[in-house]
Amino acid sequence: MRISLFNLVIVLSFFICVTSCNQGNTNKNPHEEAKGHHHGHGAEKPQKELTGLRYEEEKHLANVRQLTFGGDNAEAYFSTDDKQLVFQSNNNAWGVSCDQIYIYDLAKPLDAETQPPLVSTGNGRTTCSFFMPGNKSLLYASTHKGDKACPHEPPRGEKYVWPIYDDFDIFVSDLEGNIIQQLTDTPGYDAEATVSPDGKKIVFTSIRSGDLELYTMDVDGKNVKQVTTGLGYDGGAFFSPDSKQLIFRSSRPKTEEEQKEYKDLLAKGLVQPTKMELYVCNVDGTALTKITDLGNANWAPYFHPSGKKIIFSSNHASKRGFPFNLFMINVDGTGLEQITYDDTFDSFPMFSYDGKQLVFSSNRNNGGTRETNLFIADWVE
Repeated sequence: MRISLFNLVIVLSFFICVTSCNQGNTNKNPHEEAKGHHHGHGAEKPQKELTGLRYEEEKHLANVRQLTFGGDNAEAYFSTDDKQLVFQSNNNAWGVSCDQIYIYDLAKPLDAETQPPLVSTGNGRTTCSFFMPGNKSLLYASTHKGDKACPHEPPRGEKYVWPIYDDFDIFVSDLEGNIIQQLTDTPGYDAEATVSPDGKKIVFTSIRSGDLELYTMDVDGKNVKQVTTGLGYDGGAFFSPDSKQLIFRSSRPKTEEEQKEYKDLLAKGLVQPTKMELYVCNVDGTALTKITDLGNANWAPYFHPSGKKIIFSSNHASKRGFPFNLFMINVDGTGLEQITYDDTFDSFPMFSYDGKQLVFSSNRNNGGTRETNLFIADWVE
């Protein structure tokens, strides 16, 4: 659920309606995720000129290539040798009804007619996949053990919410789709797992304490430790390049009214991801620092290869809830810089391990549909 990816398509549609009705309300939402998953993009045709797959203002991106063609594709993450991506999709043309996990071989680009290898079970809903050390296996969250069917999605209401499915647990699979290990088995939501660059730790979000907090564990599932303790939804975490810090998004309700609303929704298995800021902390939770205070939804953060900056998705500058674009900020919260200039949706950025490329999800070049596709670009400092 780095947004269940999250329903990104629904997210943008929701924002168009809600934020236009609530001017002055700084609530915003991301996701993915996350997770969230993809949302109604394509609500307006771009006003800027898209030359090829890149806007003129996108000076940090070169040689932009589109990797998928149709459906909702998001949360693509590199293997440590930068040769493959693992991502989630609910492309109906591939015979799935909700998000499943796929492998993308970057040496064999897909066309619109080709389906990449499915590496999840095909049952339940999945989210938040990531390569394990050695690139011969991967982890992802799935609801399939609770129910083989896609879980029920909450009805659209006045406020946009994400479901926190109790059936989500974290699994390790080989690259042929065979589950090797189940890493979590506690009641309630366990998902949003990523692996440290040194291959020693996994960070994930869990509700096992009664609130949505970050936890770490060894890559074999042992030595589980709680990282965060503040009330609110802490999720979408990634390690710094040196594996010593975490970057994550959080909705930390402050007022009594906000806290009551958060708790009431959580009791129903829901969260409202419309107000999120970014935090950095050490892997053990110390030195917790809020690095954005932009308003709206700031999420899908990832460390720049230098470890000194964060790239993330945000709609903080949007008056109607969209567009979401990619921004960069220093770890100390200074130096905000806009990276993408889309008029709809850009999110889920990840740098390749060699720092030369950036992969992200976008609604650009979708012909005015709600399709979210994967794009990869050479990174220009």
